[in-house]
Amino acid sequence: MDFTKTKTYQNLASAFAGECQAGMRYQMIAKLAMQEELKTLSDTVRHIAKNETLHATQFFNHIIEKGGSKENIKLDAGYPFHAGTLLEGLKFAESDEKDEATAIYPNFAKIAEEEGFKDVAKLFELVAKVEEQHQAVFKYLAGAVKDGALYKNDSPILWICSECGHSHVSTEAWKVCPLCKAKQGYVELHLPFEGVRM
Repeated sequence: MDFTKTKTYQNLASAFAGECQAGMRYQMIAKLAMQEELKTLSDTVRHIAKNETLHATQFFNHIIEKGGSKENIKLDAGYPFHAGTLLEGLKFAESDEKDEATAIYPNFAKIAEEEGFKDVAKLFELVAKVEEQHQAVFKYLAGAVKDGALYKNDSPILWICSECGHSHVSTEAWKVCPLCKAKQGYVELHLPFEGVRM
């Protein structure tokens, strides 16, 4: 079977393009966060952007490994183009990640499996799991930004300055670090799942 004639080949190319664009969109969201002096939120989104770039690299490597270099791969696919506030960007990102995690990549995995490309099917499944984590992070961040709760918690937790390491336990982070004078946006965020730090 000529790999370049398969649906899996097209899906890998589409996924590569989508992940490249997601990485760039997330860089733009991170820039919005920095404009609002939310450094650790920006760092979190940049970290996710880096993940997207690595996903794109994995898809690219499978294209080249199985189909060789090509001058052009024609795609008929749609890609999201969103603009707006930081909150809107986070909500759009959550929705985009949900689509990848629950519909796009599971479908691509099923097709790859049917076409006999078990390694590609596994890749799509693994990336879908990461996108599910990304969706959870974006959902949490969007909700916290909307509610003004990025630096608040119902019960006391440990807040740490990402600049100097100053820490204290409280229901709310300081507005300005008492040690290094970094603004609240430099306080490390508490993300929605245990044991995972970004």
